[in-house]
Amino acid sequence: MSATLPRGAEPVLAAAFVTGDFDAADAALAASLSTAQAAGDQVAEAATLHWQAMALHYRVIDGGRAALAELAPSSIEAEEALFTRALDLRRAVGDRAGVAESLFGVGLVHQVLRDDWDAAMPYFREALAEAGAHGDLYTRSETYRHVGFFHLVVSGRPDEAVDHLRRSLELRVELADPRLLASASLSLGQALLVAGRRDDGLAALRDAVDQAAGAGLRPVWADGAAGWLRRAEAGETPSFTRS
Repeated sequence: MSATLPRGAEPVLAAAFVTGDFDAADAALAASLSTAQAAGDQVAEAATLHWQAMALHYRVIDGGRAALAELAPSSIEAEEALFTRALDLRRAVGDRAGVAESLFGVGLVHQVLRDDWDAAMPYFREALAEAGAHGDLYTRSETYRHVGFFHLVVSGRPDEAVDHLRRSLELRVELADPRLLASASLSLGQALLVAGRRDDGLAALRDAVDQAAGAGLRPVWADGAAGWLRRAEAGETPSFTRS
């Protein structure tokens, strides 16, 4: 398994977690797409299309719940179209690691933008199987993460959520990109609290706060971790089950 970020990820993750400069990410990806298309490199083209979709996705979630609630159907369709184009290209050229990554992307549209877990989970499950055999550490981590959220939010099985979210964090530790640790520790901490493991949950939330500070994460990530820690220390147990 690759211990590096997937192709195209760096400018998007830098913008999402550290700089907030999505325009720079868009420009870098546009240049990469032109280069790939001129060279007839469909593997690179598909990777760039995937991360153009991820850039759109991070722009939306950067705005919080309000941005999600006001998102136009055309914006959802534009993101999904990029993921689908990437997935089709990757299937055509036999890029199994890329297939895993873009299956995850299509699932992300259904889960996050449409709040449709029933539509999302077949993509996440197929992505997890493909990523386990062929994928990079980051894609594996992300897929474990969102299957973990399914158990936290939908299935009501917090112990399974803990198992998946712990595995997601372990893969990020193995990847050794400090920008990606805080969000994984935060999610694990939340799941541990829901599972009734308060001391472990608080420890994971404290790790998230420290990791966010150490990586210089943007306030949207650092303040979120600190806020969850304060609430947990005050005795609050998060609730994610849908009404």
